[in-house]
Amino acid sequence: MDYFLNTLAWWQWLILASVPLAIVLLYFLKLKRQPLEVPSTYLWHRTIEDLHVNTIWQRLRQSLLLFLQLLLILLVILACLRPGWEGANLTGDRFIFLVDTSASMSATDEKPTRLEVAKKRIGELIDQMKSHDVAMILSFSDTAQVEQSFTDSRNVLRRKLAGIQPTNRTSDLTEALRAAAGLANPGRTSQAEDTNDIPAADPLPATLYIFSDGGFSAVPDFSLGNLEPVYVSIGVEQPENIGIVAFTTERNPERPDQTQAFARIENYGSADATVEAALYLHGELRDADSVNVPQGGSAGVQFALPDVELGSIEDGALKLEIKHTDDLPLDNVAYAAMNAPRRARVLVVTPRNDALSLALRTDEMAKLAEVSFVEPAILETQAYADEAAAAAYDLVVYDQCVPKQMPQANTLLIGNVPPIPAWTGGDKQGPPIIIDTDRVHPLMQLIEMGNVKIVESIPVKGPAGSTVLIDSDIGSLFSIGPREGFEDAVLGFEIFGRDQQGQTVVNTDWHIRRSFPVFVMNVVKYLGGTRTGAATASVQPGQPIMLRTTLPVRSVEVQSPGGLRTHVSSDSPNTFVFSRTDELGLYGVREGNAGKVSQQFAVNLFDSRESDLTPRDKLEIGHEEVQRKSGWEPARKELWKWLLLFGLVVLIFEWYVYNRRVYL
Repeated sequence: MDYFLNTLAWWQWLILASVPLAIVLLYFLKLKRQPLEVPSTYLWHRTIEDLHVNTIWQRLRQSLLLFLQLLLILLVILACLRPGWEGANLTGDRFIFLVDTSASMSATDEKPTRLEVAKKRIGELIDQMKSHDVAMILSFSDTAQVEQSFTDSRNVLRRKLAGIQPTNRTSDLTEALRAAAGLANPGRTSQAEDTNDIPAADPLPATLYIFSDGGFSAVPDFSLGNLEPVYVSIGVEQPENIGIVAFTTERNPERPDQTQAFARIENYGSADATVEAALYLHGELRDADSVNVPQGGSAGVQFALPDVELGSIEDGALKLEIKHTDDLPLDNVAYAAMNAPRRARVLVVTPRNDALSLALRTDEMAKLAEVSFVEPAILETQAYADEAAAAAYDLVVYDQCVPKQMPQANTLLIGNVPPIPAWTGGDKQGPPIIIDTDRVHPLMQLIEMGNVKIVESIPVKGPAGSTVLIDSDIGSLFSIGPREGFEDAVLGFEIFGRDQQGQTVVNTDWHIRRSFPVFVMNVVKYLGGTRTGAATASVQPGQPIMLRTTLPVRSVEVQSPGGLRTHVSSDSPNTFVFSRTDELGLYGVREGNAGKVSQQFAVNLFDSRESDLTPRDKLEIGHEEVQRKSGWEPARKELWKWLLLFGLVVLIFEWYVYNRRVYL
């Protein structure tokens, strides 16, 4: 943007530039006096001065009037240059500022960080607010936080804006939009500390400013209504970042005395790169390797940790770090926890299912879980009810049957939905055509369903927060959803069923496919919460984690990477839900009054969308596409009016000095 605009022709500038010179010359000139005869002693003391006065030029004396006149001309010249700067053209009278605080907003491609730049731009818009304008501020990552409800106090808005801090969480715009829509038209604004309540009328239009890099998925089925969205994109066009997006450990199946660590590294920069990956155990460097990561691609790295060299690595703390300078240091480090082995306690309630029984009775499964098989009639007994309420099992599988009440455990229901209102199932339909599967979820890893045939199934729908794992033309065939600290997985179709005569019929050929025993293994590992000594428990920042203890205790103590200790209680022994997982790193768990850490879990970013720092060009909200903008409509802020006003003040003061004959 041009800070000065030329408003005069060259000959006009020449005339204007000659005015200051003319003013100075006038102060050098003096009128030549006429000679007059007087007694010589009358002017004797000024003889020398007369010699100078009678000449055309004299030495310039200090004069306030000269200074004021030159200052006035200088102000006129500057006004003709039309100095100005680019500012914000803030239109409207109600504003909602959404500021993204997710992990990617800690990137340093914008100095000092993207979040600080976003806060600065919001501050500029707050400065543009008129006296009766009102605004509110919300921060969001995967959750939304109302920092300040509607107020017309710019001081309060600036103070609340300054207090917004970055998070390590992922980003989701959905909750922030709902909060904005719900708070956009309150009956009255919330009462701030030093402001008065401002009456807010009935639903009124509001401008919704979204300050983000756009690193989140689309928000379908949302109506903006009277909100006018403005997407302010934060971040440079080509940021540089290489990040760790996965880090796991497993026992080497060919060498049981060896643990293998695997990591996947992705390159979101503009060129191929070679990085050094260093593996630390208990803070000591154990191995390192150079990894070539292509631009826009990924590469894997693998390490082997022989127990004979390191001693027992159970209860170990692994850290993987890549040596690379980029715009987001958060994803350059990953953690993994290796805990002592723990077998899951699994109860299978089924009339008879040879395929399920075969998959759960293998030697490998015996290392993971203690599996008990019972008939559905046990659901009517008091002994079962007491065990289910006392969390005696980690996982209960209900095949061709439904419990009266859900147990204090994770569950897998085959062919039925849980007896709670949050779950619903339709009528049996078939044969369903599988459309998609969630290959990322632990329950569906290494599972191929394209060749599976199903006779009939019920479409299942889970509670809020549930995930569809197998989708079909009739609806979800397999979903998993939360339940008060537990998870319920529901498979809509049976493996074996019963006809009207009570005879066993085959409902699918999945049990003869290789993916079926893999699926059963995934169920026991994930829902049973098994620990093999090398398996790691890892969650994303802010996500809750379910902790299972080896002893029946009522409380555990969780220590964060920063040293903060939190006591967690539960009505159910052995099972605890911990949600304060905002820090990246390793967390230690102490059971009951034990002084020693009994298990660990890791919190890692592991989100490709956050690691990909490229600002998105548009946001998809409902049926609208909100294109990125520079922040607001640019508007030139002019100074010439203020310069002329100041010049008028100078002119009035010069007139006053002249009339008072004040000379310095």
